[in-house]
Amino acid sequence: MATTRVLLVHGAATTPAIWDRMIPLLTGADGGLEVIAPTRPSSGDLAAELAALAADARGAVLVGVSGGATIGLAFLASGVRLAGAVLHEPAVGSLVPGLLDDVAAGWAAGGVTGFGRALYGPTWEPGMAPGDPDAVARDLAMFRRFEPEAPAPGQGPAIVTVGGDSPAPRHEAARVLAERFGLRTRVLDGAGHFVQHDAPQALTDVVLDVVRQVRAVRGVRAVRRVQAER
Repeated sequence: MATTRVLLVHGAATTPAIWDRMIPLLTGADGGLEVIAPTRPSSGDLAAELAALAADARGAVLVGVSGGATIGLAFLASGVRLAGAVLHEPAVGSLVPGLLDDVAAGWAAGGVTGFGRALYGPTWEPGMAPGDPDAVARDLAMFRRFEPEAPAPGQGPAIVTVGGDSPAPRHEAARVLAERFGLRTRVLDGAGHFVQHDAPQALTDVVLDVVRQVRAVRGVRAVRRVQAER
């Protein structure tokens, strides 16, 4: 069986270490996965973020939470073809105005700590943030500027997830993405925004579902190639 690459993209005020609870669940459930979790540059420039991840993203199942999911949306609209995507509670720009107002207020009132607690909740700790505090400011500005676009033709199966315990604006964002761009959505019971830390199995189950879909599509294409060569 060919290896399936899974690219884990972290959001603001976190590092790749935030996936430590989820990686063993993925690799333990499926030995055919190549799971990678790179460090984003947190440059504040979306094009630079995509360029830094493009080689790993091409042909991969991209999994992102929060800002990582926002980057996943940007990849779906780009020329980089993804095998699939699982995007948990991305930013959606003007489609849901004010979605990020509370985290912006947290940043203004308490810097990195205020931001992290407002976005992820009480289980987030300051030690989870990158060493450069300005990285959070750059990420926040970039994600507040973001506007989603329709997925490009040829992208693999993509699912937008939202925590069952997340506030109403997050559910509204998922609904609007489904209506505007036809993206499938799934509610993760017992989860909130910080799903990869607080409810990693819930997100893992969705990722494994998408991996199975990707492999099924590849299998059909392989059969068709063989038939065409006869």
